[in-house]
Amino acid sequence: MIDFEPLGTDKLLGVRNTRLTTSDEQGHEAGSESGEGRSPVRVPHCPAPAFGDWHVFAPFLAQQGHEPAATVVLNDVSVEEGAGPLRPTGIERLFVPGPRDTPDGPAVVEPADAGMLRITSGRLAVTDPGYVSAPRTVAVPPGEYPVTLSLLRTARSVEVAAARVTFLDTPPHAWEMTLRPDEDPGLLGEGEFYGVGVDTGTVAFMDATREVDDEMLDDEVFDPLSYVDRPSVELPGTGTEPNLIAFTAGWGDGSYPVWTGRTEDGQAACVVVDFRLCPTDQETDTPGGTGPSPA
Repeated sequence: MIDFEPLGTDKLLGVRNTRLTTSDEQGHEAGSESGEGRSPVRVPHCPAPAFGDWHVFAPFLAQQGHEPAATVVLNDVSVEEGAGPLRPTGIERLFVPGPRDTPDGPAVVEPADAGMLRITSGRLAVTDPGYVSAPRTVAVPPGEYPVTLSLLRTARSVEVAAARVTFLDTPPHAWEMTLRPDEDPGLLGEGEFYGVGVDTGTVAFMDATREVDDEMLDDEVFDPLSYVDRPSVELPGTGTEPNLIAFTAGWGDGSYPVWTGRTEDGQAACVVVDFRLCPTDQETDTPGGTGPSPA
Protein backbone atom coordinates (compact mmCIF):
# COMPACT_ATOMS: atom_id res chain seq x y z
CA MET A 1 0.00 0.00 0.00
CA ILE A 2 1.24 3.53 -0.78
CA ASP A 3 0.57 6.47 1.53
CA PHE A 4 0.84 10.08 0.42
CA GLU A 5 2.10 12.85 2.65
CA PRO A 6 2.35 16.60 1.92
CA LEU A 7 5.71 17.70 0.59
CA GLY A 8 5.87 21.45 0.71
CA THR A 9 2.79 23.26 -0.60
CA ASP A 10 2.34 21.77 -4.05
CA LYS A 11 3.63 18.17 -3.94
CA LEU A 12 2.84 14.80 -2.40
CA LEU A 13 5.46 12.32 -1.12
CA GLY A 14 4.77 8.68 -1.89
CA VAL A 15 5.76 6.25 0.89
CA ARG A 16 5.30 2.48 0.66
CA ASN A 17 3.49 1.32 3.78
CA THR A 18 3.95 -2.38 4.60
CA ARG A 19 1.34 -3.34 7.16
CA LEU A 20 2.53 -6.13 9.44
CA THR A 21 -0.37 -8.17 10.77
CA THR A 22 -0.43 -10.29 13.87
CA SER A 23 -3.21 -12.23 15.53
CA ASP A 24 -4.33 -11.63 19.07
CA GLU A 25 -5.47 -14.36 21.39
CA GLN A 26 -9.02 -14.18 20.01
CA GLY A 27 -7.86 -14.55 16.41
CA HIS A 28 -8.37 -10.89 15.41
CA GLU A 29 -5.80 -9.36 13.08
CA ALA A 30 -3.99 -6.25 14.27
CA GLY A 31 -1.95 -4.04 11.96
CA SER A 32 1.36 -2.40 12.69
CA GLU A 33 2.26 0.91 11.08
CA SER A 34 5.64 1.43 12.69
CA GLY A 35 8.35 3.21 10.81
CA GLU A 36 10.01 -0.15 10.10
CA GLY A 37 7.22 -0.96 7.63
CA ARG A 38 7.54 2.23 5.57
CA SER A 39 9.94 2.67 2.65
CA PRO A 40 10.16 5.21 -0.19
CA VAL A 41 8.81 4.15 -3.59
CA ARG A 42 10.72 4.55 -6.83
CA VAL A 43 8.80 7.69 -7.78
CA PRO A 44 9.23 9.67 -4.56
CA HIS A 45 6.85 12.54 -5.19
CA CYS A 46 4.25 13.94 -7.56
CA PRO A 47 2.43 17.23 -8.01
CA ALA A 48 -0.57 17.75 -5.75
CA PRO A 49 -3.47 17.14 -8.15
CA ALA A 50 -6.58 19.22 -8.64
CA PHE A 51 -9.81 17.49 -7.77
CA GLY A 52 -10.51 14.80 -10.39
CA ASP A 53 -7.01 14.94 -11.89
CA TRP A 54 -6.13 11.34 -11.01
CA HIS A 55 -3.62 10.66 -13.82
CA VAL A 56 -0.77 11.93 -11.63
CA PHE A 57 -1.10 8.73 -9.60
CA ALA A 58 -0.53 6.49 -12.66
CA PRO A 59 3.21 5.84 -11.90
CA PHE A 60 2.35 4.65 -8.42
CA LEU A 61 -0.37 2.33 -9.74
CA ALA A 62 2.11 0.92 -12.28
CA GLN A 63 4.46 -0.06 -9.44
CA GLN A 64 1.58 -2.05 -7.95
CA GLY A 65 1.07 -3.92 -11.22
CA HIS A 66 -1.97 -1.97 -12.42
CA GLU A 67 -2.35 -0.74 -15.99
CA PRO A 68 -4.59 2.20 -16.94
CA ALA A 69 -7.45 1.42 -19.27
CA ALA A 70 -7.03 2.67 -22.83
CA THR A 71 -10.59 4.02 -22.86
CA VAL A 72 -13.33 4.53 -20.33
CA VAL A 73 -16.87 3.66 -21.39
CA LEU A 74 -19.73 5.44 -19.62
CA ASN A 75 -23.06 3.74 -20.09
CA ASP A 76 -25.97 6.02 -20.94
CA VAL A 77 -28.48 5.75 -18.12
CA SER A 78 -31.88 7.08 -19.08
CA VAL A 79 -33.98 8.99 -16.55
CA GLU A 80 -37.39 7.57 -15.79
CA GLU A 81 -40.39 9.60 -16.86
CA GLY A 82 -41.43 10.42 -13.29
CA ALA A 83 -37.98 11.28 -11.94
CA GLY A 84 -36.92 14.75 -10.91
CA PRO A 85 -38.72 17.66 -9.19
CA LEU A 86 -42.49 17.95 -9.19
CA ARG A 87 -43.72 18.81 -12.68
CA PRO A 88 -46.62 21.18 -13.50
CA THR A 89 -48.93 18.45 -14.76
CA GLY A 90 -52.64 19.11 -15.22
CA ILE A 91 -52.65 22.66 -13.83
CA GLU A 92 -55.37 23.87 -16.22
CA ARG A 93 -57.55 20.88 -15.37
CA LEU A 94 -57.66 21.95 -11.73
CA PHE A 95 -60.20 24.61 -12.76
CA VAL A 96 -62.33 22.48 -15.10
CA PRO A 97 -65.69 21.76 -13.43
CA GLY A 98 -66.82 18.18 -13.03
CA PRO A 99 -66.36 15.00 -10.98
CA ARG A 100 -62.97 13.98 -9.59
CA ASP A 101 -61.54 10.95 -7.88
CA THR A 102 -59.57 11.93 -4.77
CA PRO A 103 -57.78 9.99 -2.01
CA ASP A 104 -60.86 10.67 0.17
CA GLY A 105 -63.35 9.43 -2.42
CA PRO A 106 -65.48 11.04 -5.14
CA ALA A 107 -65.76 14.83 -5.29
CA VAL A 108 -66.85 17.61 -7.63
CA VAL A 109 -64.75 20.58 -8.80
CA GLU A 110 -66.55 23.92 -8.86
CA PRO A 111 -64.70 27.07 -10.02
CA ALA A 112 -65.62 30.12 -7.94
CA ASP A 113 -64.93 33.85 -8.25
CA ALA A 114 -62.99 35.27 -5.27
CA GLY A 115 -62.88 38.91 -6.37
CA MET A 116 -60.51 41.31 -8.09
CA LEU A 117 -56.96 41.69 -6.85
CA ARG A 118 -55.38 45.15 -7.08
CA ILE A 119 -51.66 45.27 -7.89
CA THR A 120 -50.01 48.71 -7.64
CA SER A 121 -46.28 48.01 -7.32
CA GLY A 122 -45.85 45.66 -10.27
CA ARG A 123 -45.14 42.63 -8.07
CA LEU A 124 -47.59 39.94 -6.93
CA ALA A 125 -46.85 38.30 -3.58
CA VAL A 126 -47.99 34.77 -2.64
CA THR A 127 -47.72 34.15 1.07
CA ASP A 128 -49.28 33.06 4.33
CA PRO A 129 -50.94 36.32 5.48
CA GLY A 130 -49.70 35.65 9.01
CA TYR A 131 -46.07 35.43 7.85
CA VAL A 132 -45.39 37.90 5.06
CA SER A 133 -41.65 38.43 5.53
CA ALA A 134 -40.51 36.12 2.71
CA PRO A 135 -43.24 35.83 0.05
CA ARG A 136 -42.93 34.33 -3.41
CA THR A 137 -43.18 37.17 -5.89
CA VAL A 138 -43.87 37.51 -9.61
CA ALA A 139 -43.43 40.64 -11.72
CA VAL A 140 -46.72 41.71 -13.34
CA PRO A 141 -48.13 44.99 -14.71
CA PRO A 142 -50.09 47.12 -12.21
CA GLY A 143 -53.81 46.64 -12.51
CA GLU A 144 -56.81 44.69 -11.21
CA TYR A 145 -56.97 40.97 -11.89
CA PRO A 146 -59.55 38.23 -11.23
CA VAL A 147 -58.90 35.57 -8.61
CA THR A 148 -60.50 32.17 -9.17
CA LEU A 149 -60.75 29.29 -6.72
CA SER A 150 -61.05 25.63 -7.59
CA LEU A 151 -63.45 24.31 -4.95
CA LEU A 152 -63.48 20.61 -4.27
CA ARG A 153 -66.89 19.71 -2.89
CA THR A 154 -67.39 16.44 -1.02
CA ALA A 155 -70.24 15.15 1.10
CA ARG A 156 -68.56 16.58 4.21
CA SER A 157 -66.90 19.86 3.20
CA VAL A 158 -65.84 22.35 0.55
CA GLU A 159 -62.08 22.70 0.25
CA VAL A 160 -59.89 24.90 -1.93
CA ALA A 161 -58.01 22.62 -4.32
CA ALA A 162 -56.23 25.49 -6.10
CA ALA A 163 -56.26 29.27 -6.45
CA ARG A 164 -55.42 31.32 -9.54
CA VAL A 165 -54.90 34.98 -10.32
CA THR A 166 -55.12 35.72 -14.06
CA PHE A 167 -53.21 38.56 -15.72
CA LEU A 168 -53.77 37.80 -19.42
CA ASP A 169 -56.52 36.09 -21.40
CA THR A 170 -53.81 34.21 -23.31
CA PRO A 171 -53.49 30.56 -22.23
CA PRO A 172 -50.06 29.74 -20.73
CA HIS A 173 -47.53 28.36 -23.19
CA ALA A 174 -45.35 26.92 -20.40
CA TRP A 175 -45.37 26.58 -16.62
CA GLU A 176 -42.51 27.24 -14.23
CA MET A 177 -42.06 26.75 -10.51
CA THR A 178 -42.20 30.13 -8.78
CA LEU A 179 -38.82 30.39 -7.05
CA ARG A 180 -37.03 32.74 -4.72
CA PRO A 181 -33.63 34.00 -5.96
CA ASP A 182 -31.70 31.64 -3.67
CA GLU A 183 -33.54 28.46 -4.69
CA ASP A 184 -32.08 25.95 -7.16
CA PRO A 185 -34.53 23.38 -8.60
CA GLY A 186 -31.52 21.25 -9.57
CA LEU A 187 -31.13 20.37 -5.89
CA LEU A 188 -34.63 18.90 -5.64
CA GLY A 189 -35.24 15.16 -5.52
CA GLU A 190 -38.02 13.14 -7.11
CA GLY A 191 -41.40 14.83 -6.70
CA GLU A 192 -39.98 17.61 -4.51
CA PHE A 193 -40.72 21.32 -4.89
CA TYR A 194 -40.16 24.76 -3.41
CA GLY A 195 -43.47 26.18 -2.29
CA VAL A 196 -45.36 28.68 -0.20
CA GLY A 197 -45.07 27.82 3.49
CA VAL A 198 -48.33 27.79 5.45
CA ASP A 199 -48.63 27.97 9.25
CA THR A 200 -52.11 29.50 9.62
CA GLY A 201 -53.99 27.23 7.23
CA THR A 202 -54.34 30.22 4.90
CA VAL A 203 -52.69 31.60 1.74
CA ALA A 204 -53.11 35.06 0.26
CA PHE A 205 -52.59 36.86 -3.04
CA MET A 206 -51.58 40.49 -2.52
CA ASP A 207 -49.36 43.29 -3.75
CA ALA A 208 -45.76 42.87 -2.60
CA THR A 209 -45.89 46.26 -0.84
CA ARG A 210 -49.10 45.54 1.06
CA GLU A 211 -48.67 45.70 4.82
CA VAL A 212 -50.65 43.40 7.12
CA ASP A 213 -51.80 44.34 10.60
CA ASP A 214 -51.42 41.17 12.64
CA GLU A 215 -53.98 42.37 15.19
CA MET A 216 -56.66 42.48 12.48
CA LEU A 217 -56.05 39.04 11.00
CA ASP A 218 -58.14 37.00 13.43
CA ASP A 219 -61.24 39.18 13.13
CA GLU A 220 -61.00 40.04 9.44
CA VAL A 221 -59.33 37.01 7.84
CA PHE A 222 -58.99 33.83 9.88
CA ASP A 223 -62.32 33.82 11.75
CA PRO A 224 -64.55 34.59 8.73
CA LEU A 225 -63.03 31.79 6.64
CA SER A 226 -64.99 28.54 6.63
CA TYR A 227 -64.56 25.09 5.08
CA VAL A 228 -68.35 24.96 4.74
CA ASP A 229 -69.51 28.16 3.08
CA ARG A 230 -66.76 30.82 2.94
CA PRO A 231 -63.47 29.60 1.47
CA SER A 232 -62.10 33.10 0.74
CA VAL A 233 -62.15 36.61 2.14
CA GLU A 234 -61.01 40.03 0.90
CA LEU A 235 -59.16 42.48 3.11
CA PRO A 236 -59.74 45.81 1.32
CA GLY A 237 -57.13 48.49 0.90
CA THR A 238 -57.73 52.10 1.77
CA GLY A 239 -58.53 54.34 -1.22
CA THR A 240 -56.33 53.25 -4.11
CA GLU A 241 -54.11 51.06 -1.93
CA PRO A 242 -53.83 47.35 -2.83
CA ASN A 243 -56.20 44.83 -1.28
CA LEU A 244 -55.57 41.25 -0.11
CA ILE A 245 -57.49 38.12 -1.04
CA ALA A 246 -56.99 35.18 1.33
CA PHE A 247 -58.29 31.62 1.07
CA THR A 248 -58.10 28.39 3.00
CA ALA A 249 -55.19 26.05 2.19
CA GLY A 250 -56.57 22.70 1.08
CA TRP A 251 -54.69 20.36 3.46
CA GLY A 252 -53.97 23.02 6.09
CA ASP A 253 -50.43 23.81 7.23
CA GLY A 254 -47.47 22.71 5.14
CA SER A 255 -45.89 23.81 1.86
CA TYR A 256 -47.59 24.00 -1.54
CA PRO A 257 -46.22 24.50 -5.07
CA VAL A 258 -46.78 27.83 -6.79
CA TRP A 259 -46.74 27.78 -10.60
CA THR A 260 -46.35 30.72 -12.97
CA GLY A 261 -47.90 30.24 -16.40
CA ARG A 262 -46.08 32.19 -19.10
CA THR A 263 -46.86 33.12 -22.69
CA GLU A 264 -44.53 32.34 -25.57
CA ASP A 265 -42.84 35.74 -25.13
CA GLY A 266 -42.32 35.18 -21.39
CA GLN A 267 -45.11 37.31 -19.92
CA ALA A 268 -46.86 36.10 -16.78
CA ALA A 269 -50.33 34.95 -17.84
CA CYS A 270 -51.39 33.62 -14.45
CA VAL A 271 -50.15 32.30 -11.11
CA VAL A 272 -51.59 29.17 -9.50
CA VAL A 273 -51.26 27.69 -6.02
CA ASP A 274 -51.94 23.95 -6.13
CA PHE A 275 -53.07 22.50 -2.80
CA ARG A 276 -52.60 18.97 -4.14
CA LEU A 277 -56.06 17.64 -3.38
CA CYS A 278 -56.36 16.21 -6.90
CA PRO A 279 -53.38 13.89 -7.46
CA THR A 280 -51.48 13.78 -10.74
CA ASP A 281 -49.91 10.58 -12.08
CA GLN A 282 -46.49 11.74 -10.80
CA GLU A 283 -47.84 12.40 -7.31
CA THR A 284 -49.61 9.05 -7.27
CA ASP A 285 -46.40 7.20 -8.15
CA THR A 286 -44.06 9.29 -5.96
CA PRO A 287 -43.26 8.22 -2.39
CA GLY A 288 -45.28 10.49 -0.10
CA GLY A 289 -47.96 11.01 -2.76
CA THR A 290 -50.26 14.00 -2.49
CA GLY A 291 -50.64 16.46 0.34
CA PRO A 292 -48.41 19.27 1.56
CA SER A 293 -44.71 19.05 2.23
CA PRO A 294 -43.53 20.23 5.66
CA ALA A 295 -43.32 24.02 5.69
